[in-house]
Amino acid sequence: MLVLLAGIFVVHIATVIMLFVSTIANVWVVSDFTKASVGLWKNCTSDGCDDVLSYASEDALKAVQAFMILSIIFSLISLVVFVFQLFTMEKGNRFFLSGATMLVCWLCIMVGVSIYTHHYANGQGTQYQSSHHGYSFILTWICFCFSFIIGSGREVEDTMQENPRVGRGGGEGK
Repeated sequence: MLVLLAGIFVVHIATVIMLFVSTIANVWVVSDFTKASVGLWKNCTSDGCDDVLSYASEDALKAVQAFMILSIIFSLISLVVFVFQLFTMEKGNRFFLSGATMLVCWLCIMVGVSIYTHHYANGQGTQYQSSHHGYSFILTWICFCFSFIIGSGREVEDTMQENPRVGRGGGEGK
């Protein structure tokens, strides 16, 4: 059980860091022909980054920005709640709240990256018609998977603590 807790904690820390990097970095779409990329906040070329995005006023981009910020907030809240619950709550109900908060983070990532994929992936809506996904976009999808694993893993930990025979092949006592 301790190994499972430590593993989920390490993955949670990695997820928070990757969420920060993917949201802040401006490498969501990369041009195939020039050294240029577009992110959620800026348009970057080999000369530097400017604050002018051709689609900055679109509601879809604002929604993606909002959902990515919400995902960071919920991930941090889940981490703080997890550490708090680890030392203060009794067994059985220990990680339900932190797992549920991480699943809300997972939902925010899913909505934000799905909106971005629909509107801006493959150069649609950006100025780069021939482009590919940047590392920020890929990191966000990795965070999507990790946050689901963390949230559901904490819910499974609760079930294992409530009923120690679940998942261990224990049937009726002899």
